[in-house]
Amino acid sequence: MFKTLRKLARPQPVQPLPAIPAGQRIYAVGDVHGRSDLFDALIAAIEADDAERAAAQTTIILLGDLIDRGPDSAGVIAAARGLAARRKLRALCGNHEEMFLQSFEDIEVLRAFLRYGGRETILSYPIDTIAWNAATMSEAQAMMHWAIPEDDLEFFCTFEDMIVVGDYLFVHAGIAPGVPLAEQSTSDLRWIREPFLSHEGDHGYMVVHGHTISDRPEVRSNRIGIDTGAYLHGRLTALGLDGEERWQLTASEKAGRIACKRQAL
Repeated sequence: MFKTLRKLARPQPVQPLPAIPAGQRIYAVGDVHGRSDLFDALIAAIEADDAERAAAQTTIILLGDLIDRGPDSAGVIAAARGLAARRKLRALCGNHEEMFLQSFEDIEVLRAFLRYGGRETILSYPIDTIAWNAATMSEAQAMMHWAIPEDDLEFFCTFEDMIVVGDYLFVHAGIAPGVPLAEQSTSDLRWIREPFLSHEGDHGYMVVHGHTISDRPEVRSNRIGIDTGAYLHGRLTALGLDGEERWQLTASEKAGRIACKRQAL
């Protein structure tokens, strides 16, 4: 009995926090969904925050779903391409980018894409709304080929399925619990919710993801969700990582004005 009590009284080992390799810094940006105003404000906040800190090899990771539902997907893509020209940028392919690319060749995917907010994406390019509304699916597909620049499509084709940096795994939607990373399906990486969201076991990495909206970053023992509903709630969030430190930057719209704030996470 006394041996058991002494064992219980011993201090338990402290589990190390997940970390980014020394000399690196990461900013992971949640689902933008066509909100170029929030995206521009958040990128400015990221660059200001990065400049205030010690010099590091900084990478900005976009977690996918840059497009759809919000009013200016074309502006988001232009801003992301401009950012990639001056900063180290990596981007993940979300389920909305997947549908967008497939809709150029598959009419049935185009129908689904339009129901998921694709209409807003397409009309953010120079397409006449009246002509679009009167078009058949085949005519609409032809308009897309005409109006959307090849450079934008090539940019989408550089998007990745997953990114590993140190103890962190970045994906769009999540992963299938218990499945090795090399065997994860792209469908799960881009679309999964359950059983990922409710899984409490160790994934081998701290998983950072978007896809599922929460009012604020959802921090669990095995994952951090940072889709704070840019198109729905007017909040776009970035997760900052440096060593074991982590913090959030949020661009929020209220009464037509956008403000950014930083806080520990």
